[in-house]
Amino acid sequence: MKKEKLVAVTSRSFSANPILRAELLSCFPNAKFLAGSEKLQGNSLVEFLSGFSKVIAGLEYYSADIFSALPDLKVISRFGVGVDNLDLSEMNRRGIRLSIASGANSLSVAELVVNSMLALIRKNFYASLLLKSGKWKKVSGSQLTGKTIGIVGAGKIGREVIRLLSVFKCKILIYDIKDNIANIFSDVIRVSFDELLRKSDIITLHVPYTNHTKNMFNESIFAKMRSSAFLINTARGGLVDQSALKDALMNKVIAGAAIDVYQDEPPDDKEFLQLPNLLCTPHIAGNSIESDLAMGMAAIEGLETAKLPDELFNNFTMVG
Repeated sequence: MKKEKLVAVTSRSFSANPILRAELLSCFPNAKFLAGSEKLQGNSLVEFLSGFSKVIAGLEYYSADIFSALPDLKVISRFGVGVDNLDLSEMNRRGIRLSIASGANSLSVAELVVNSMLALIRKNFYASLLLKSGKWKKVSGSQLTGKTIGIVGAGKIGREVIRLLSVFKCKILIYDIKDNIANIFSDVIRVSFDELLRKSDIITLHVPYTNHTKNMFNESIFAKMRSSAFLINTARGGLVDQSALKDALMNKVIAGAAIDVYQDEPPDDKEFLQLPNLLCTPHIAGNSIESDLAMGMAAIEGLETAKLPDELFNNFTMVG
């Protein structure tokens, strides 16, 4: 890889990882890393990236205005897989190339999803909260084995969830815009969205955030779910109307939820975060030690292999 003085890193996780820093510096000795824990945005993002042609990006938002203020920027290599923080049409128009670490964190996310399923349905996280508060109470949950799991979006992560669940002999219902999932797993059932809502004991979300999926889980949708059902969202916060979810949990419209992503990060609704039937984590699903290294190495490679968004996706709709 040719050594250049043109790379900046805006991803906080990448910048804090000594192995990834060393690897990048071996290729780009004058690479610039983000210091501190604050996410760059607006003017601070422009100031940090001014003059750089390549960036290893995190979750900061790149709008048309940002691109206009950064005329030297030619490559965005994502430390991750999501692209909802990028104005892809503007990138195509300006010839800015893109790389994503597709699949690098799929297993990490899928493992947290299954972990959340067990924590919710066995109520062990709730029992832990009670014990920490000084209450000795044996809380009886249910077994995950044999339950009906609804998976919204059967892309790479959704398929990993299906694979991990095989030992639990669950009934798997799939709602996906593609119809080829049966070619991969013969023991899953493709259903309508309404049927998935009505029949699932646990629903987990694995779709990208778009205009079509924004607030796809809202008050009317929660009303269609079983009162004993659980929701898991490790995808994007905007998929779920957080206010509606809060009401659904407080009024026991659904039994509980595990949320790793939020409409605003970090979330500031303390009442929501402290609900006893909400298991909440700080956007860590894709960040295991192993997946961080895999995503980081992919991001470094992507500095050279990036393509225009249209070429990268080639009309393929990302799911999962």
